[in-house]
Amino acid sequence: MRTRRDETRGRIVDAAYQRFYQGGFARVGVDAIADAAGITKRTLYQHFESKDALIAAVMDAQHELMLARIRAWSEGTGGTLDEVVDALFGGLQQWASTPGWRGSGFTRAAIEFSDSPGHPARRAAHRHKVAVEDELCRALLDAGLEAPATLARQLMVLIEGCQLLVLIHGQHGYIEAAARAAADLVRARSVRAALGGTLATLRDEP
Repeated sequence: MRTRRDETRGRIVDAAYQRFYQGGFARVGVDAIADAAGITKRTLYQHFESKDALIAAVMDAQHELMLARIRAWSEGTGGTLDEVVDALFGGLQQWASTPGWRGSGFTRAAIEFSDSPGHPARRAAHRHKVAVEDELCRALLDAGLEAPATLARQLMVLIEGCQLLVLIHGQHGYIEAAARAAADLVRARSVRAALGGTLATLRDEP
């Protein structure tokens, strides 16, 4: 059972996430977060020693939620490589269509604190993006792709790039373009694998 202290801490983290995501990590102050959580600033500081500590807690919580979302996108398919990649970008498109979407909070945090490489938000963004790439590797491996690291990194570039372009231009067509590029990459890998198998068979023939 959650204690009252745990419930208050959770309410602060939830309120902070909403304010940070909409208004920016640097611009939103602890007074606004305390008001949104229905507590005093003194109570907030009883749970978090600083704003940076609160930012770190928010990003830790969002890290787990986003990984779970990515797993749901990739695992809710028939399991083929084409289906997994289609599901990833389909899920991204659906997420980007939700009201108030502002792109990846981790990417935005890394940009906001670009001049502070040691900031907790920068470290959290690094850990998160590494974990997402690892999760893509796992999904591609489960779909039957051998040596998936290169394709996983290419998908990361497409995922990050299309989100930023949607934010810049307000056009979701960039996600569709990224999905088509990802499909082309998958087809190219499949063709190379088929050709490799054919060449190996020819070499083995007397």
